[in-house]
Amino acid sequence: MARTAIVGDVTADRRTGILTALLVVAFAIAMGYLEAAVVVYLEGALSLSSIPTFPLKRDGPADFLGAIEVGRELATLVMLVGLGLLAGRRGWEWLAWTAVAFGTWDIAYYAWLRVFTGWPTSLFDWDLLFLAPVPWIGPVLAPLLVSLALIVVGLAAGSRYRAGRDLAVGARDVAAGVAGGAVVILSFTIDGPRILGGGVPAAFPWPLFAAGMGLAIAGAANVLRERP
Repeated sequence: MARTAIVGDVTADRRTGILTALLVVAFAIAMGYLEAAVVVYLEGALSLSSIPTFPLKRDGPADFLGAIEVGRELATLVMLVGLGLLAGRRGWEWLAWTAVAFGTWDIAYYAWLRVFTGWPTSLFDWDLLFLAPVPWIGPVLAPLLVSLALIVVGLAAGSRYRAGRDLAVGARDVAAGVAGGAVVILSFTIDGPRILGGGVPAAFPWPLFAAGMGLAIAGAANVLRERP
């Protein structure tokens, strides 16, 4: 009887996990739609180009909107982390759902922009990703690869938690994730000072980006690996 109850609980947790994943993904897609729509509205109201342009404009309306944009970016992160905290129930599960939400939102944002404006026209179009603390720039393909990895790892981790299996996250795994993430961020921001100085994007440091992605994914894979 006790075994039957345990199996029933696990089955219920898995069903709840599927529902959680669907809700998180649906929320993130809707959030991506909302942000893309706001971008289109602002561009239309201010007669701005829908395509990111370099050198960056540093005066007039663009300068005023820049400060608001930084606040919007921070607010977006707060909402995505908040969603993860609400969806997660124990351990690192909140981080898994935050990763799913962030990755889905980012991909949905570009997809909706493509629908609304026709941009990006290519996965190698340059984009201004974030503004704080320095401009983050890179071809669209780079953040999409990050987002795809976040979704895959997040769903794998979240499903394990909902199946009743806690993940053993060690110090080395955390260090690999943090270090890998820092290297990826460096690949996006390495040209930040030059962009702030009125420069234009040069060649993207793909080897640096790949090294950071590899390190972070290796740490995540070690956590997800079956342990005795």
